[in-house]
Amino acid sequence: MFHMKSSSRTASTSGSYEVSAVNDTNALYDIYQAIRDVPDFPKPGIVFKDITPLLLEPASFRRVIELMAAPFRASHVTRVVSIESRGFLLGAPIALTLDAGLVPIRKPGKLPAATGRVEYALEYGTDALEMHQDAVSGRDRVLIVDDVLATGGTAEAAAKLVRTHGAAVVGFTFLIELDFLKGRGRLRGERIEALLHYA
Repeated sequence: MFHMKSSSRTASTSGSYEVSAVNDTNALYDIYQAIRDVPDFPKPGIVFKDITPLLLEPASFRRVIELMAAPFRASHVTRVVSIESRGFLLGAPIALTLDAGLVPIRKPGKLPAATGRVEYALEYGTDALEMHQDAVSGRDRVLIVDDVLATGGTAEAAAKLVRTHGAAVVGFTFLIELDFLKGRGRLRGERIEALLHYA
């Protein structure tokens, strides 16, 4: 079921997905149609939201970047921090759109120079993220980008890592929010934007 709302953030309803209501509703519908559901990936019971078909459609891909960047055009963003790995695909063009530097956050051992590190809890065990120590400073205003907001743990850890280096986090922008996982609750007090919502 397809739902349109007048606000930039739609609430969960009984439908299978929702989109934010912005000026070009046809473009948003096309974006939704370009995302492929892959059942039982990466493990049984999970329906994976595959964005690779969207990347094959230049007009829709371009519109995604414009819409994800638009809420932050007046926020004086100086760095776009993108989270490994699909966040890189969206973060780089968003950084160019906002005339900001691009900062990759990666899993441990993937960055060549001196890094800062933050660990975060998983359902079983822990994981970690790293960022180059010289990537951001106290002068920077940072937008954090990823493809999906799920449980919020990775996004929360990314914000902690950025703030550890003295920079300000102006917000988060996601292509997809999985509302049923309530990841927004891990990011209380943050500015969060997402284009598509799956209830």
